[in-house]
Amino acid sequence: MDPILIYGANGYTGALIAEEAVRRGLKPVLAGRNRDALDALAQKLSLTRRVFTLEDPAEIARHFDGIDLLLNCAGPFSQTAVPLLEACLEHSVHYLDITGEIDVFALCHRAQPRAQRQGIVVAPGVGFDVVPTDCAAAMLKQQLPDATHLVLAFEAAGGPSPGTAKTSVEGLAKGGRARVDGKVVDVPLAWKSRTFERDGQPRTAMTIPWGDVYTAFVSTGIGNVETYMVTSPKTIARVRRLRMLMPLLALAPVQSFLKSRAGATAGPDEQRRAATRSHVWGEVRNAAGDERRLQLVVSNGYALTVQSALGIAQHVLATRPAGDYYTPSQMMGAGYVLSLPGTSLIDG
Repeated sequence: MDPILIYGANGYTGALIAEEAVRRGLKPVLAGRNRDALDALAQKLSLTRRVFTLEDPAEIARHFDGIDLLLNCAGPFSQTAVPLLEACLEHSVHYLDITGEIDVFALCHRAQPRAQRQGIVVAPGVGFDVVPTDCAAAMLKQQLPDATHLVLAFEAAGGPSPGTAKTSVEGLAKGGRARVDGKVVDVPLAWKSRTFERDGQPRTAMTIPWGDVYTAFVSTGIGNVETYMVTSPKTIARVRRLRMLMPLLALAPVQSFLKSRAGATAGPDEQRRAATRSHVWGEVRNAAGDERRLQLVVSNGYALTVQSALGIAQHVLATRPAGDYYTPSQMMGAGYVLSLPGTSLIDG
């Protein structure tokens, strides 16, 4: 039996995960829509491949034969999660992905009753989106159990992959998101800005619709969540100017053009991944004004995604947890990120 199917294996992150899987002695099945790219990767890694699109449920089902777990690496996940998740629920295959898209987290969470009945794990966001931030949120909840407000922020170096860049284009048309009094609400692009301190220096950041707006509430029960990305003041000003263009950004021809430009992004090479680190900040406070803070230094976001996604996939196959929807910290524990190579914790 071939237990793991990596869909989108020919993409930037999927290929990195496949290569690391082989180094770990695993033999995943490679899958996706690009026959030539899959053939080349399968030959390089001495693996089998399955080529299929996602329009026909029967075709997807045929390629699930002998599969225990699907790891979806094909973004934007707004396009791939619905058919692949449905196939997993229909055929009792565990579903994991590396999304950071709020709507995909919500989609997966709504499938919780079916996952419980089918006895399968549904665990989206097992990469950089949202493992470090979700673990940070869970650790802070342990320190301040009655926290009512949570702030999370990150600074990722190294540049985006094509899939990440395309997902960002989609996100621009949807505006910002935050969680207020337990509900996910729409807010303007770059709704708030503030600074976080790194190595004694201020780092400017703006709110973005990061996946923790959805998942952190599931993990911690904290009803007010804001998520920030470190960027320059000039970028913040440019993003705020885009607010007036949101109706235009949502038009299909504009989305298509911008995604084609984004798809030309190569993603960081091995040397850049090894040379760059990412930083995560977390803050909580309760109704009395008590606060707790922490900082994490982690490996490059793509390097972390490879390690965390495979680690969680192997954990699911080895331990067979109860069928359910899981966030990363619910599945692996709040300290999971600390077990990943290159992670260090800075309190306060």
